[in-house]
Order: sequence, then structure tokens, then C-alpha cells
Amino acid sequence: MSVDPMVYETQFFGFTPQTCMLRVYIAFQDYLFEMMLVVEGVMLKKLDGIPGCKISPSQIRKCTEKFLLFMKEHFDKLFAKMEEVLLQLVLNIPKNVLLPEDSAQEQYPYSKEEFQALQDELQQLQQQCRAEAAAQQALRAELEEQKTVKAELEKILQCFDGLENICREHGAGNFKESFALLTQSSKKLQDVLKDVEEKSKKMKQHGQLM
Repeated sequence: MSVDPMVYETQFFGFTPQTCMLRVYIAFQDYLFEMMLVVEGVMLKKLDGIPGCKISPSQIRKCTEKFLLFMKEHFDKLFAKMEEVLLQLVLNIPKNVLLPEDSAQEQYPYSKEEFQALQDELQQLQQQCRAEAAAQQALRAELEEQKTVKAELEKILQCFDGLENICREHGAGNFKESFALLTQSSKKLQDVLKDVEEKSKKMKQHGQLM
């Protein structure tokens, strides 16, 4: 079998010419085997009808195998010549023939260097597309986070509005002023608590010394 890849022919036919020839070879070979079995069966029937025939079926099988080997050797030689002719004259696209789908290459020819430059540019564009996609994904994640924060802030504002309404209902005045006073009072309480803790520590130290 030919080892030439015949890529252009494969593009045109949709199959490799070598594969086609292999299938033809297998089909011819199977037909040859079947034909020899038929011949062997006919011989067995003919000899069975001859009185006093001393030729056994095993002898006929040996003769059939020898004849099959002889036919296969000649068939292989003939098929090799047929394959060469078919691959050169039937399943071969001449070098000066251009397929319609490749006509753009004739109209816009380019060198290996130009092709490599296009490949490099394509790779860069792909990297940029991946970077843009990653950036968009990060932005979407940030927007989702902002939506969550906004929802929490709206809850806090609603809570403050409710507290302010409660303060007004109980005559506490402006909620902001009340909240500021509450903050100052809390700070004073923290200072007092801190002072008490310091005095308590001093008293414990004094008791240990005594």
C-alpha cells in the first residue's frame, strides 16, 4: 500500500485514497475466498457421485488451499499494479489543480512568515478576549456585592427611620440629637467603667502587698 498521505486528495474526496484501495483489496480477497469454497463444494459433490473414488475431503481441502495460495499470490501482484494506476490516474489531484475552497489562497497568497505573524496576532487577540471575559466576570461579581451592601444599608436606614419615629412619638425630639447624646453618654460610661477597673486593679495590688 502507498504511504503517501495524499492530504489534498483526502480533502477533496472526504476519505484517504489508501483507505479506498484497502477496502477494494479486502472485498476482492473475501470474494476470492468465497469463490474457492464454492468450487470446493462443487468438487465434493461431483466426486461423491463417482463410484470407487478414493479422493478424501481432506485431500480436496489441501488442493483447494494450494490453489487459493497460488491465486492470492497472483492477485496481490495484479492488485499492486492496479493500485498504482488508480492512485496516479484516478484518485490523484494534479499539482496544478486548485480546489474551489482554496481559491482564496491563490487570490491572497502569503508567506510562512506572514502566516506565523497572523498566528501570533490571533493568539494575542485570544488572550485579550480571555482577559476581557475575566474582567467582565469580576465586574459582575462586584456589582452583585454592591447590590448586597445596598440592600443592607437600606435595612439600616429603615431601622433608623423607625427609631426616629419612635423618638418622635415619645417626645424625644430629633433622633440625630438623641443619638449623639446617647453616644456621649455611652462614652462617659465607658470612661467611668475604665476608671473603676483601674482602681479595682490598684486595690487588689495593694491588698496583695499587705
